[in-house]
Amino acid sequence: MRNTAATAETCETAAKDGPGRPVAGSNPAKRQQIIDGARRVFIEKGFDAASMNDVTRAAGVSKGTVYVYFASKEDLFEALIEEEREKIFQDLFTPLRRPDKLYDTLINLGKRLSTKITLPKVVLAQRTVIGASERIPELGARFYERGPLNGHGQLVAFLKEAEAEGLLSMPDANLAAYQFSELCLAGYYRQCLFAYRTEPPTPEEIDGTVRSGVDMFLKTYGTAKLRQLESDRPES
Repeated sequence: MRNTAATAETCETAAKDGPGRPVAGSNPAKRQQIIDGARRVFIEKGFDAASMNDVTRAAGVSKGTVYVYFASKEDLFEALIEEEREKIFQDLFTPLRRPDKLYDTLINLGKRLSTKITLPKVVLAQRTVIGASERIPELGARFYERGPLNGHGQLVAFLKEAEAEGLLSMPDANLAAYQFSELCLAGYYRQCLFAYRTEPPTPEEIDGTVRSGVDMFLKTYGTAKLRQLESDRPES
């Protein structure tokens, strides 16, 4: 495989090398074309059954060109997963960076979380990662650390700030953050993940579930100070 990749890279470099010309493997459009083809293959066949030949056909490029950009199927799959992770988690925790009243911030975050995580394309991406994690556990671990765990850390920090302001009282902020996420998803994620539910929850379902979850969360961890500040909040 290494020899094939080296030969392909030599050929492409010879074709492109020169003043003002890009070096081999530096064309972002070509790289994206390969990743897009790989996405279709991995979703359709899964990591184990997919081959680099399948990827070349789906992407419409030669096998040599694929190896110029990616050293192996594992390397290509990891690049795809990193792209999917960025799409999923890029703006997910934006409400925490633009805080409103605590109740409203948690509602906005909960709705965004539930909507994004249950989108069909996001569910497909996570199924693909799960399917490959048995073969490449470190890949699944990196996806979790850079995506869900990173976002979880942002939520923990936000909840601790609210606690420092006297709005929350939590024995364990780390546990409270996990509980918040579970309350907002309330079974929807697993139903979608295992195809028990073939359509994502409606905005109305998400709104009702998130408001109920936030109410439960704040009844458990909210302080008298928070209740006083939120006392003028209109009933949902």
